[in-house]
Amino acid sequence: MANPNKQKGTAWESSVRDYLNVELGQVDEYGRLLDPFDGMNVRRPAQEGARDVGDVHAVPFVLEAKDVAKPTVPSFLRQAEVEAQHAGFPYGVAVVKVRRANVRAGKVHFTVRTWTRVRLALGLKSRDFADRYGFGFSLRGLDTGRWYATTDLERFARLLGDVRAARRHTR
Repeated sequence: MANPNKQKGTAWESSVRDYLNVELGQVDEYGRLLDPFDGMNVRRPAQEGARDVGDVHAVPFVLEAKDVAKPTVPSFLRQAEVEAQHAGFPYGVAVVKVRRANVRAGKVHFTVRTWTRVRLALGLKSRDFADRYGFGFSLRGLDTGRWYATTDLERFARLLGDVRAARRHTR
């Protein structure tokens, strides 16, 4: 039998992928991709070993998906940012499962730096960005490297659609 923790992790990654594809209109009423070759489909890439490219690709984000009892968000965010670099994506975020809750309630965590870069890409002021996408902030001590912003997967799906639309308009 396979490792039960790996099975949980794979199930969470698949749930995140499937939820985002539905929310972004990438699938039909049966959950099948409308265009399997569309680069905007949310995907689970093959693992790359030492040069891991993240758990879920949702252009332009790499999502590091975690289904753990005790999240260590700053370490997840460091991992997400390294894997985004490996994959050649501009943004890396962590998506943490909330126990006994629907996938849309999953918590999406951003470093303050990534949060600021996405906010600027959308041309929004800090307060407007935080309010529009329901961000809360965790400011842990004086070490800003441990600070992060959090929203839920439902609001992240809307943010992802808006980032993609903004990127289309600037090209």
